[in-house]
Amino acid sequence: MNSGSDSDSFDEGDLTARGRKAKGKSGSRANEKGKQKAKDQGYAWEATYTRSWDTVQEDEAGSLTGAVAELLARGRRRRLLAPAAAIRRTIIRHLVLLLDLSAAMSDRDMRPTRFDLSLEYAREFITEWFDQNPLGQIGIVGMRGGIGERVCEMSGNPQDVLKAISERHKLEPIGEPSLQNAIEMARSSMSHLPTHSSREMLVIFGSLTTVDPGNIYETLSSCVKDRIRISLVALAAETKICRELCDKTGGTFGVAMNEGHFKDLLFELIPPPAQQHTGAGAGGKMSADLMMMGFPQRLPDTAPAALCVCHAQMRAAGFLCPRCGARLCDAPTDCDVCGLMIVSSPHLARSYHHLFPVKPYSVVTTLDGVTSTTCHACARPLEDTPSANVSEGVSPFDRYRCQDCKSDFCTECDVFVHDVLHCCPGCET
Repeated sequence: MNSGSDSDSFDEGDLTARGRKAKGKSGSRANEKGKQKAKDQGYAWEATYTRSWDTVQEDEAGSLTGAVAELLARGRRRRLLAPAAAIRRTIIRHLVLLLDLSAAMSDRDMRPTRFDLSLEYAREFITEWFDQNPLGQIGIVGMRGGIGERVCEMSGNPQDVLKAISERHKLEPIGEPSLQNAIEMARSSMSHLPTHSSREMLVIFGSLTTVDPGNIYETLSSCVKDRIRISLVALAAETKICRELCDKTGGTFGVAMNEGHFKDLLFELIPPPAQQHTGAGAGGKMSADLMMMGFPQRLPDTAPAALCVCHAQMRAAGFLCPRCGARLCDAPTDCDVCGLMIVSSPHLARSYHHLFPVKPYSVVTTLDGVTSTTCHACARPLEDTPSANVSEGVSPFDRYRCQDCKSDFCTECDVFVHDVLHCCPGCET
């Protein structure tokens, strides 16, 4: 019995030791797998960078010319799809940018985060918006903690607007957004605007929920009554209320699929939208109202300093209102004394290129009857031998022709004329 008990106790101890050894081996294998997984994932700081060299598509010869040509062709096809008939647009625009500053903007599905990317694109959007709409004004409202925060008052100076969103620590995402509170705050800042100017809201929304104190459909009805156009760019997914806000006010709605698509959705809202038909005058045409503008006198830096009426600060340079003689800091703006709209003639001239856009140039696919050998704009020699493997909308000879003056232009000049110059050099001469 004693030997049997000793044998049994020995077997149990042996099994226990073997179990501990097997458990130790499995634990070590699990640790090795965990280390390998962590090694494959990389460091946490690497998630804030995008390896752009992994997304570059080269052709068979290792050149990036094909990728660049495809991007240019995409923009050219977009211009061809634009309506050819004249569209009535509002050149004096007022836009309120609603930024989602909730905790949902901390997600990293867009590099480095939704919040950082939104601020970066918002700065680029504001700069380009003011360049193409010099008579417009922009205000910024934030959404976080269930309330709406006024980040920047309505201003026609791009430097003031950019300064308001330059300090990132003041806009840290927290809490939940409130669409109703933010829209009501933006709507209250547009109540004094004249009827000849546009009233627009652009919402960058990254959350799937909204914390509203009341019925948001009442706010939607008020926006429709006040003729406020709401456009929204969603970073997460489409929601019913966001779609209705855009559809019922005549705005545009889009869901950003990636960083590039997000930027495209924003920059598509830079040109002035078509004016909504609100009433018919004689002959069934839309009524038009005359508006009064003043062209100010610009003061040199050597002028004696005086108080400006907009900031109540001593300034030497500035502008003088032609009606009341008040000193203003910037133009375009509204005189705080007499209420006259102050604009400069270059700003007014630049605002009209949206009303009379340059017609898209046609693609030259054959050189039959062509006598020009250089670009009409930059005088660069044009190709006379066709290129192989060109995509749709790209000329094999790198030639694009104006249908009015019959002048040929290269690819770079075609893009520059339609995106920057906004007038055809051949037609002007």
